[in-house]
Amino acid sequence: MNHPSRRKFLQDSALLSAAFAAPLLTGTKLFGQDKNSKPKIAAIGVGGSRGRYNQGGSIARKAAKFGDMIAVCDVDDFHTEEFNKDFNGKLAKYRDYRKLLETEKPDVVTIGTPDHWHVPIAIDALHAGCDVYCEKPLTLTIEQGFRIREAVKETGRVFQVGTQQRSEHDLLFLKAIAIVQSGKLGDNVKTHIAIGDSLDGGPFKTTPVPEGLDWNMWVGPTPQRDFSEERRKEFRWFYEYSGGQITDWGAHHIDIAQWALGLGHTGPVAVHARGKFPAFVPSGFNWKEFLDGKIALPNAYTTVTRFDIDLKYANGATITVANEYEQGKTKFGNGILFEGSQGRIFVNRGRITGKLIEDMTAAERSDLYQSLIPVYKGRWPGDHMGNFFECVADRGEPISDVETHHRTMTTCHLCNISLMLGSEVKWNPDTERFINDPAADALISRASRPGFTM
Repeated sequence: MNHPSRRKFLQDSALLSAAFAAPLLTGTKLFGQDKNSKPKIAAIGVGGSRGRYNQGGSIARKAAKFGDMIAVCDVDDFHTEEFNKDFNGKLAKYRDYRKLLETEKPDVVTIGTPDHWHVPIAIDALHAGCDVYCEKPLTLTIEQGFRIREAVKETGRVFQVGTQQRSEHDLLFLKAIAIVQSGKLGDNVKTHIAIGDSLDGGPFKTTPVPEGLDWNMWVGPTPQRDFSEERRKEFRWFYEYSGGQITDWGAHHIDIAQWALGLGHTGPVAVHARGKFPAFVPSGFNWKEFLDGKIALPNAYTTVTRFDIDLKYANGATITVANEYEQGKTKFGNGILFEGSQGRIFVNRGRITGKLIEDMTAAERSDLYQSLIPVYKGRWPGDHMGNFFECVADRGEPISDVETHHRTMTTCHLCNISLMLGSEVKWNPDTERFINDPAADALISRASRPGFTM
């Protein structure tokens, strides 16, 4: 995996990209010159615009290039005002997204809230007639995946998940997918994923709710907990609101791995996960009662800190997921390694490497770029938000569709369920049910707090 060859590959790739790529369509160019043909957009959840809490503000600003931003909703008035400044203070402002949907009737909404709110808001927006761009990870539970898939089917709306690795990052992941699917790596491709370290910390002090924040609405359908800044700022390390590193980076890399291996519409048949939880989590802890709000843990990060996971699929494919990967001289902390009988390639957001790539001729590199178009559903890739609005215009299926992301998230949830139970779980990806495992069945869904049921 030498870097001079890699640089040459990337240089050639840039030239080919410029030659093949169509102009990026934005604003009225996408919907016609008539301003009235531009979609009306509302942003729900806009934290993170200045590095605070979440990335909702960033994705909403990207969406604004393709239409008219008319309204903003956030449970934190600071986020709302900060976002509204970029639109000369002209946006309608809301704390409750339901009132926004009812009053403003937008054509498109972006959802950039913490993870536990993604599906409830998305379902309401779809049934209100909106096309939806929702940040990842989409679901908090396997059952939520069933619900959002059905809502997309029932409403016929365009729905895109914010897994930008499917479109962007110099198309590195798409190149890896095209190479794996071409058969150049040979048979029996094994996949190894590293997704980095998880946070471990707490207990944290609870503090009064900051002025301008509707904490009750922020908590929403999850169990009632007292406010602490860590819960809001680092919500992905609390199982009440997310699934830790496994649903954060796992939602990206497992997605790419399953797509590359042709498993995007199915899932594993067995998951064996070993891991380490924070010290205050007792052995044999009843996670079901905790997630349903019947018992509590100290106010600290609750997600698994170390993990080593084996995924097995019906066709014989295997995927491993861990904090880092080390085998012989090969070691990495974040990325995907595909190994077959004829070679191997490694990809992350910074590079794609491997002898097969380094030895490619100019003609082979050109063929690789051409092969990205069918991989990308017949469109030229390059901008994730642009792909969404192109589909809004022509009613096509976006590249990060609800079914494949639901399957990715199901795999992530299976990993966490195996970790919580401390045992291997068997899964039927056709019926989407566990096999003879009542304890695992109980973790498919969670109770919602009264007043916030979907």
